[in-house]
Amino acid sequence: MPKRLPALLSTLVAGLALSSGSAAAAPAVIGGTAADQPYPYVVSLHTSSGELFCAGSLIAPSWVVTAAHCLSPEKPATISLRVGTNDAGQGGETPKAAEFVLSPHFDAANQTGDLGLIRLAEPVRATPVAIGGTAAPGSDVRLLGWGQTCATPDCGPLATSLQQLDTKLVDGAKCTSAFDGTSELCTDSPGGKAGSCYGDSGGPELVRDGDRWVLAGLVSRPGNGSPTCATAPSIATSVVAYQPWIAEKTGS
Repeated sequence: MPKRLPALLSTLVAGLALSSGSAAAAPAVIGGTAADQPYPYVVSLHTSSGELFCAGSLIAPSWVVTAAHCLSPEKPATISLRVGTNDAGQGGETPKAAEFVLSPHFDAANQTGDLGLIRLAEPVRATPVAIGGTAAPGSDVRLLGWGQTCATPDCGPLATSLQQLDTKLVDGAKCTSAFDGTSELCTDSPGGKAGSCYGDSGGPELVRDGDRWVLAGLVSRPGNGSPTCATAPSIATSVVAYQPWIAEKTGS
């Protein structure tokens, strides 16, 4: 979810982002724990003044995938990025954005097709994450993000240290907002009190493939339209469904 929730719910431009800056932001992980391992491919997105507003995933040395609503109000020159560190405030690499490529299916009115790419001005050294091959109800997933760790708009700061939450995909009928079962994932809120929140938009939803994590989706928006985070399953855009389009645009 974006931090500017009223704008998100009225224009559906900000999904699960949270930020007080000019960019749409996403929520942090509610009910999660501090990341228990390095995730070198997780990217934090910041305003030009350094305020975190969304997240993304490095999928190739020169390409980051994130939520389209994180990018649509911005220009490449107005954001900064950090990759290769679990700390959104220090370490890693700080590449510049050269270009935004939004999914042709992105519809700000209902937030479907919520996926975009950032082409970096120069390749980075961090290890990208592979895109998975399947993502179906019942699959175990892990959410990552630096979003709010409290559930209501502006109730607290975004996290500095990366957070993780283990949950699972559930049937799309449990996401009562506009939901596209062909290209979106409905993600459970354990106990009705855990999930993504403001500042987490665009962040990765991972599945396990043997001894590694692969990318299944990215955080998009609440599944019930509520301004209070984690009260119901949330909606993620399926990166798996968009893999052919991503390969075409990135040349990989």
